[in-house]
Amino acid sequence: MPANSRKADHSIDEQFTLRWSPRAFTDATIDKATLMSFFEAARWAPSAYNAQPWRFLFALRGTPDFDRYLSLLVEFNQGWAKHAAALVVIVSKTSYAAPGTTEEKPAPTHAFDTGAAWGHLALQAHLSGWHTHGMSGLDFERARKELKIPEGYAVQAMVAIGKIGDKSTLVDYLQAKEVPSQREPLSKLVAEGDFSL
Repeated sequence: MPANSRKADHSIDEQFTLRWSPRAFTDATIDKATLMSFFEAARWAPSAYNAQPWRFLFALRGTPDFDRYLSLLVEFNQGWAKHAAALVVIVSKTSYAAPGTTEEKPAPTHAFDTGAAWGHLALQAHLSGWHTHGMSGLDFERARKELKIPEGYAVQAMVAIGKIGDKSTLVDYLQAKEVPSQREPLSKLVAEGDFSL
């Protein structure tokens, strides 16, 4: 694993700087109980009136479903994600029923809330010795059709999960990118009062 060159500007737990998104994975397999612990962490994310709009579909490497999931990715991502132990499609429910009602209304924060759940999943995976890599490089409409995702749900992303491997398994131009990326300073991301960024 590459050395962690990330340095936080403010005091935070090191789990936040140690977690990153590699592309090189070993051939390790993941058991369902371990994978379910990642989903369990996601389940406890802030939940928008307890609506819990997140949904997770998964496939384990070595199964026919894994090949179907892999085929939904763009060719670039297929090249390295084929070594992942699991692929997860993240979906969000775009409506919700307020507590005590059954009437469905648009959920304006469904993607925001589902993103929080994905963050929980990624951190739990890292704490458990696994790595995750979220991907927007997939055919969203094909994913909807292929995985029978009904109307009222939005495909958000796909995630590869695996044990970190040797970067030499990647094509040459990806090997140089196989390090934890840095982040913009807070001065570019945070403003007090009006938007001034």
